[in-house]
Amino acid sequence: MSVLKRFVQDTAVYGLATVLPRVMSIILIGLHTDVLGNRSYADNTSFYVGAAFLNVLLSFGMETAFFRFFSQSKNKQHVYTTVLIAITTVSTAAFVILWLLKTPITTALLLPPQYYTFLLGTAILDALVVAPFAYLRAQGKALRFTGIKMVNLIVYVLLNFFFLWAIPTYNLQFSWFDPQDLVRYIFIANLAASAVTVLIIIPDFIKTKLIFDPKIFNQLWRYGWPVLVAGLAFVVNENLDKLLLGDLLNKDIMGAYAGCYKLAVFMTIFIQAFRLGAEPFFFNHASAKNAPETYATILKYFVVVGAMGLLIIIGFIDLFKVFLIRDDSYYIAIGIVPIVLLANLFLGIYHNLSIWYKLTDKTRYGMYFSIVGAGLTVLINIVFIPVIGFMAAAYATLIAYGSMMLISYFIGQKHYKIPYNLTRIGGYLTLAIVFSAVSFYVFRENYLVSLILLAAFGALVLKVEIKELKRILLKK
Repeated sequence: MSVLKRFVQDTAVYGLATVLPRVMSIILIGLHTDVLGNRSYADNTSFYVGAAFLNVLLSFGMETAFFRFFSQSKNKQHVYTTVLIAITTVSTAAFVILWLLKTPITTALLLPPQYYTFLLGTAILDALVVAPFAYLRAQGKALRFTGIKMVNLIVYVLLNFFFLWAIPTYNLQFSWFDPQDLVRYIFIANLAASAVTVLIIIPDFIKTKLIFDPKIFNQLWRYGWPVLVAGLAFVVNENLDKLLLGDLLNKDIMGAYAGCYKLAVFMTIFIQAFRLGAEPFFFNHASAKNAPETYATILKYFVVVGAMGLLIIIGFIDLFKVFLIRDDSYYIAIGIVPIVLLANLFLGIYHNLSIWYKLTDKTRYGMYFSIVGAGLTVLINIVFIPVIGFMAAAYATLIAYGSMMLISYFIGQKHYKIPYNLTRIGGYLTLAIVFSAVSFYVFRENYLVSLILLAAFGALVLKVEIKELKRILLKK
């Protein structure tokens, strides 16, 4: 089997672990926006901003470092257990420290203090399974990885429907249930799902001989701390806009923006599925003679699939929005969707390009790029939100990720040359952007035109790439 076919198969399995939760989250968008007002949805958003920040902080770059050293180490078990012990120890200590810092953190996140326990508990439990999940991916156990993720998803979704739909609909009476604070039960569902995941993973802890190797940890830390800083900067890029909207404008606008931002979930699904399969693949394939050419081919088809996703979502956005968000008070922010989708596609390309500094152990560059992106995010949001409102937040995301993508490419080619076909990649990207703009700004809700543009793009790609696609698919 060709390495590209194996990569696609692994990514497809990991994609199942990504797509199904995201599909369910799409369904839950409708449920949440039906029962939560804009302000409560803003609280929901603040909760997950905090969770994203804590997830990065508690894993402190160890996941990426694990893949780097696991792939080349002769004693792989020691690498795994060192990461496992390190993250577990840090998570335990963090629980105590973060509980003591409850007041300033809830103030910074605009999160009511009563939700903080759920946030902290969920983040700690999620941190505990980072190493076991990474170990499953590194061993190629995609099915077990996906199975555990599915259990987590089922618990979360069922509890959401029980709390937010079944109890109110059938007027079930529980003394502990507060119908005036429904957002609380979303957080409880998340905490319960994380707890179940930890219970499933516990046997992996018990049967593993735990050995902490200080030398290995020192290597992991030197590699991983820039990843930690880059991750924190990424959280700023991805979430600061929502918090600033609540601060500089109001929580109603913040909630509407966050709700419409979720319409970009389809692009996020694609990028996350790609990353789950790509990270271990890139490290394991690094020593192959044709590795740079393989990476170049993967990026080209990543752009093709992402560009088609862009055309589909933007061309049919008015159908998606009615299905996903039934409360039209959220639609005031619908104009951000094309901008955010393109920004996420740029982010996906950046993740592709980032392989150069991960393979050359120059992770500090990833930190630099993310800090540049975070700086642009902060500057543009603070300066322009008071001037042009929530659209400034969307443009800030686009500019930040676009800048990171371009800087990473030009610097990366000096350190690790990869023969990307810029003519085709740039051509596909430009054509998709033009077609999407025509569909959204000129022929909005004209679905025949959207179909024609999508078909034209697909036909062009097929005509140009058909020979290579046949060669890849027929290769054993």
